[in-house]
Amino acid sequence: MKVTVEQGKCVAAGQCVMHAPDVFDQREDDGIVVLLEENPPEELAEDVRQAAAVCPAMAIHIEE
Repeated sequence: MKVTVEQGKCVAAGQCVMHAPDVFDQREDDGIVVLLEENPPEELAEDVRQAAAVCPAMAIHIEE
């Protein structure tokens, strides 16, 4: 699994961090998504898929 994010689309809702905190974080100043792990381990895959599914801006992309 490879994860990418489009920071320009992010609306700082924080849903990704709530679902996969080991993979996503938010910038302190504006809350925009920060990708911590481009290739997360398999045990986090379902959390990452859920984070992408609930992102209101559809700013998270996954390549399986």
